[in-house]
Amino acid sequence: MARAVTTQRKIINTTFAWMVGLLIFFPIMWTILTSFKTEATAIADPPVWFFFDWTLDNYRVVQERSDYSRFLWNSIIIAGGSTFMGLLIAIPAAWSMAFVPSKRTKDILLWMLSTKMLPAVGVLYPIYLIFIRFGLLDTRIGLTVVLMFINLPIMVWMLYTYFKEIPGEILEAARMDGAGLREEILYVLTPMALPGIASTVLLNVILAWNEAFWTLNLTAAKAAPLTAFIASYSSPEGLFYAKLSAASTMAIAPILILGWFSQKQLVRGLTFGAVK
Repeated sequence: MARAVTTQRKIINTTFAWMVGLLIFFPIMWTILTSFKTEATAIADPPVWFFFDWTLDNYRVVQERSDYSRFLWNSIIIAGGSTFMGLLIAIPAAWSMAFVPSKRTKDILLWMLSTKMLPAVGVLYPIYLIFIRFGLLDTRIGLTVVLMFINLPIMVWMLYTYFKEIPGEILEAARMDGAGLREEILYVLTPMALPGIASTVLLNVILAWNEAFWTLNLTAAKAAPLTAFIASYSSPEGLFYAKLSAASTMAIAPILILGWFSQKQLVRGLTFGAVK
C-alpha cells in the first residue's frame, strides 16, 4: 500500500514538473516557431501553429540588415569580462566573510543584497554623466564594469554560501603546512568549491547576457550586444514579429546551448553542500 502511494506521488510530481517545464518553455518555443513564419502568418488570428509554410527568409533578412557577428562578439566580451572581473573581487570577499567573519558580516551581506532592490532607473542619470565624463559611453569596458558591479552582490552571496560549507579546519591545515593567502585560495579553496564557482559563473554569464536596460541606455552602435540587436527590430513603422522572433532566436541560441550542455554542472553547483 505504501509503495503504491509512493509510486502515485512520484507520477504526480513528475507530471506537475513536466507541466511547469513546458509552461516555462512555451514562450521560447513560440518565438522559434514564429521566426520561421511569414509576417502575415505571424500575426494571423487565430494563431497558426505547426501547419504553415516554413521559411528562412527572416533569418536571411536579419543577416543582411545587421552584422550579427559584431553583436555576438560584444555579448561574449561583455558577459565574459564582467564575470571574470567579478570573480576577482567576489572570491576574496566571500572568503573573508566565510572564514574571517566580523560582527557586521551579516549586515554587509544584507546591505549588498539590498542594492539589487534599487530601481536601475534611479541611478541611470549619475552613471550616464560619469560615462560621458570619462569617455565610457558606448564602450565595452564601460558596460563590462557596470554589469560586473550589478551582479557582484549575487556572486558574493552565492560564493559565500558555498564557502561556508567547506570545513575551516582544511584551510587551517593548509596554513600550518606553510600555505599563504594566495595558495590557500587558489590551490585549496578554489578546487574544493569548483562546482559552486562554476554555477556562479554560469548564472552571472546568463544575467549579463540577458541584461537589456543598461545595454540599451549606455550603448549605441560600437559596443551594442545582442539585447540591442533584438531591440533594433522595433521601429516607428511597427513591430515585424517574424523578423523580431528570428533576431531573438539568434540572440538566445548561444546561451541556450551553453545552458543545455552545462545543466548538470549548474544543478550540481546549486545543490553544492546541500547534503553532507
